[in-house]
Amino acid sequence: MNENENTQRQTAPAGQGVIPPPPTTASSAEPLSATLEGGCQCGRIRYAVRVEDDGAYLCHCKMCQHATGGVAIAFKNVKKADVTWTREPERYASSPIASRGFCKECGTPLTFEFPDSLHMDLTVGSFDLPGMFRPTHHFGVESWHPRWLDTRALPTYRTDQHKAVVDRWMKTIGKLPD
Repeated sequence: MNENENTQRQTAPAGQGVIPPPPTTASSAEPLSATLEGGCQCGRIRYAVRVEDDGAYLCHCKMCQHATGGVAIAFKNVKKADVTWTREPERYASSPIASRGFCKECGTPLTFEFPDSLHMDLTVGSFDLPGMFRPTHHFGVESWHPRWLDTRALPTYRTDQHKAVVDRWMKTIGKLPD
């Protein structure tokens, strides 16, 4: 590591390792004016939302880790007024200051909301086309897990090439899910 790289690195909280240096290219959102759709896994709850850019972010806070069972969650911040629901999600008051929308049938996490805000977060994974978004920043880094930030070097496996999984789907519904 050269002297310049050393000055860009910061130490994370105890036990959390080293915060990687910032990327060499900017990760700003690109304009995108579109109405996108999404919903829960079982299809009971669907939404359409007007988005103005392709920016999204990863939240690593402990509340999101506990709410999703993951090490982070990807969110797209939108105006509440720009979201149209076919059916409102159920909401859980996950703290005294915020609630989270979800489907009571399949459990899909859908939103994070402050009741006094004009904006809300929709989970990127609940969009029909989550690949349209790109991460622009990390939030809640006081509780992130650096080992999970860049996993590109790990071996990769496709579900449609995992015989036991394929056999289960074929036996149950005769095809692989979309």
